[in-house]
Amino acid sequence: MLTILDKYILKRYLITFLGMLMLFVPIGIMANLAEKIGKIIDNEAPLAEVIVFYGNFTLVIGNLLLPVFLFLSIIFFTSKLASNTEIVAILSSGVSYSRFLRPYLIGATMVAILIFMMGMFIVPHASIGFNEFEYKYFKKGRQVQVTDNIFNQLNENDYLYVSSFDPNRKIGYNFTYEHFDSIKQLDFKISASNIRWMEKDSLYRLTNYVKRKLHDDVEYIETKRRLDTLFTFKMEDLTPVSYVAETKNLFELNEFIEDQKQKGASNINTYVLVKYKRWALPIAAFILTIIAVAVSSVKRRGGMGLNLAFGIGVAFVYIFFDKVFGTLAEQSGFSPLLAVILPNLIFGVFAVYMLLKAKR
Repeated sequence: MLTILDKYILKRYLITFLGMLMLFVPIGIMANLAEKIGKIIDNEAPLAEVIVFYGNFTLVIGNLLLPVFLFLSIIFFTSKLASNTEIVAILSSGVSYSRFLRPYLIGATMVAILIFMMGMFIVPHASIGFNEFEYKYFKKGRQVQVTDNIFNQLNENDYLYVSSFDPNRKIGYNFTYEHFDSIKQLDFKISASNIRWMEKDSLYRLTNYVKRKLHDDVEYIETKRRLDTLFTFKMEDLTPVSYVAETKNLFELNEFIEDQKQKGASNINTYVLVKYKRWALPIAAFILTIIAVAVSSVKRRGGMGLNLAFGIGVAFVYIFFDKVFGTLAEQSGFSPLLAVILPNLIFGVFAVYMLLKAKR
């Protein structure tokens, strides 16, 4: 049951947190708009699309920064409590530091649940519109899909490969399709200099088509200059957009990752990293809460300004570590799980150290 102390701190906790959001989110929107207004005007983006984009922008960017906003808001109001000697009075009345910390952890739990629900179910939907607008108006011409050395396992028996893929023309070069029988022996192999999706006819066109089929140790070869045919796959399935994992909710993302693992996707680490980061953000809310309370609950000569400066520094270091390890996981063989665990582990140890120091 919540006591008067719990309600008092929790109320200040949540009001300051919401106030921080109401302050910095509009600033973030205005800063982004000031940077992108030229491209919006040059590309003649419709006003309705711009408004929807910034609604999605608020959800996508806001969710990523929620732990940081939480961290700064705790430092702000706890420093104010310390400067008014309220914390000294609370601890002098016989309340232990661990008991004083309880309403903060309750607040962190509430925010962590919010981060979890947004990251797993709300933000993925907003990410679709956010990224589509970005690549349509701000990142024209930038590569949004993997286009080189594409290998996919369609199912247990079918494999395909293209050396390069042009997503705008929907054409793949040096196409190979292999089908294996039930005992995993090659049944037939199709190759072509290119494969093109003919949208008007809803079929694929193969140029310089060659089919090799094995039957009783005899190879049969069929060749055609051009062949229009059907396949069970779609061009979009072969090369998902780079941000595809960000657009899927918890259950869709798990299925998508398993599907990509079976297909042997080369950029599987990028998708797995997105999954682990969604689980890590709620945990970060607790870690940053403990650090913020430990730092700001002690009255210092520099006051709130010094605590906020320290808090901003810690926030930037946390984001830096997160980006560095994330990049390592995406572009090398570094484990995505370690890339997510290490920043929280480092700051978790720091949180315990700061907490023990504050108790003394």
